[in-house]
Amino acid sequence: MMNDFNNKSFLVNQFLWIGVSLAISLAISIIVPFPYSLPIIIGVFILLSFYMRQRTMRRLGMSGATMFGNNTVNYYCMNCGQKHNQLACPRCGSKMKRVGT
Repeated sequence: MMNDFNNKSFLVNQFLWIGVSLAISLAISIIVPFPYSLPIIIGVFILLSFYMRQRTMRRLGMSGATMFGNNTVNYYCMNCGQKHNQLACPRCGSKMKRVGT
């Protein structure tokens, strides 16, 4: 039941943002003449997408992530358990590793 509510809420949210971006695009295309309105609409669409992404990341509690993802990935050697960020383990030289946070 809760999963169904989340899916419906997600769809409503997506349609809301599609409507908002369409309304902004139409308003810009009416106010600004054609050759200039196209790059403005593209720019507004990109900025709106970044805003929606930041808002979603804040909701999920991932505010520390950068634009290209959170770069704090650590590897743990599966042989000796050493934490490292290298290709091979500095302690035992094994290349088998698992990802951790």
